[in-house]
Parts: sequence; C-alpha cells; structure tokens
Amino acid sequence: MIRKRVLVVERLRRPPSTGWSWTDRRFVRDFAPLVSRDAMFLYFFLAAVCDGQGLSFYSDAATATLLRMPLDSLVRARDELLTQDLIAWEAPLTQVMTLPSQPVGRCAPPGQGLVQLADLFRLPSARANSSASDAPSRSST
Repeated sequence: MIRKRVLVVERLRRPPSTGWSWTDRRFVRDFAPLVSRDAMFLYFFLAAVCDGQGLSFYSDAATATLLRMPLDSLVRARDELLTQDLIAWEAPLTQVMTLPSQPVGRCAPPGQGLVQLADLFRLPSARANSSASDAPSRSST
C-alpha cells in the first residue's frame, strides 16, 4: 500500500467558500467504464457546476460550447447518463443524482461498444438454434 502524505501543505484542498462541487469516487470505479468519454466528461462538468441539490441550469448550447463538444455529441452523452440513471433531465434543469447501488450496464447497438464474454458465447448458439428452426424439416423415409 502506498503511504500517503500531503505534498504541498499551503495548498491543501478545501471546500470552496462559494459554490458547490463534489463527485462520488464510486463514479470512477463503477460507472465511468460503462460510458463513453463524452459522457464521462459531461458528468464531471455537471458535478462541478451543480449546486448543493445537484441542479445545474446550463443550457445545451452553453454546455457544448464550454466543453468544446458538438451538440449532437452532448445529447448522446446526456442520453448515456440518463440510461445509467446518473442524472435526471428536464430542460432547462439537469440534476446530478446520488449514484445508484448497481450500474445499469452498457447498452450499445449490436456490433458496437463493449460486449460481455457471456454474450459472445450466447451469440453463435442463438444463431445456430434459429437457423435450425428455420430450416425445412427432413423426414426419414
């Protein structure tokens, strides 16, 4: 185990006197691997700009400009965070919520994104079973 020590005591991090910012470290361990880079970036941005209730009222245009992200990428990133149940959104408000106890998992279109090992084994057998049932039956005479 690495022994920790403060490196620069004069610059010890403290909560800001104004504003609010906080990120649960479980996000990095349990949820970040399940979302795209843009979704991770958006989550950290929202966590940095939200108030004590997790609310942010940055518009999509302002957020996209600040993150230097195309608007369609921002919308996809937000959809990922919504799918993972990490945020709630009702324009003009976005709420960063407490993390769910379990990740939802990644829902990528077929042939894209992360694939679980069990899915790889199921895929060929599922195709074989459907091919067998689609084939005309042969009767022995």
